[in-house]
Amino acid sequence: MTYDCLIIDDERLLADSTAEYFNLFGVKTAVTYSASDCRGFFKENLARLLLLDINLGDGSGFELCKELRNTTDIPILFISARTSDDDQIIALSIGGDDYIQKPYSLSVLLAKVRAVLKRCGKKGDTAYTDGRLSVDFDARQVLVDGTPVKLTALEFKLLAYLIQNEGRVIPKQELFEKVWEDKLTGDGTLNVHIRKIRETIEREPGNPEYILTVWGEGYRFKGGSL
Repeated sequence: MTYDCLIIDDERLLADSTAEYFNLFGVKTAVTYSASDCRGFFKENLARLLLLDINLGDGSGFELCKELRNTTDIPILFISARTSDDDQIIALSIGGDDYIQKPYSLSVLLAKVRAVLKRCGKKGDTAYTDGRLSVDFDARQVLVDGTPVKLTALEFKLLAYLIQNEGRVIPKQELFEKVWEDKLTGDGTLNVHIRKIRETIEREPGNPEYILTVWGEGYRFKGGSL
């Protein structure tokens, strides 16, 4: 699963309320409460931005930031009640992108997170990966278990649109207009293309994990299938 934001904070109530607020306003957010939970999260998920507390129950946010910087360059915003200038200097020197003082305003923090995501670009706009399925939108390449697979141009465009709207039920009419750019495309044409994509990327095309049918409405892409 790919998230816009991951919060790593052992203040559970604050972390949960922040995530709930972000999700309410369309920033897909997950929460972990410790360094070990964060490591577990990244074994099965991706995040485009981190909100990282300095004081964690099982370690230091500084040490976790150093560790994460070995494998990712996504923005890391420190959130802390600590007011020392030294803490802010350390946070930025080890790879943090900003230092946000607690208590913070949820609306102000949301605006900052949105600005960072917009400035850096959402990884999901150029690539998707979950450990099994990888899709490079710019190169128009699809890998399943590390092996390249072939899709037609239209099949790739359809898969990309589904992925980029991950988790949302997409009405058939929207797919006709956005993928085919034709309001008159029929259900039969769409169904054939969905079937071919499933045969290419699913473990069991008849029991799909990625592209789910929502009867009477459309289709939904469910990411994070490992």
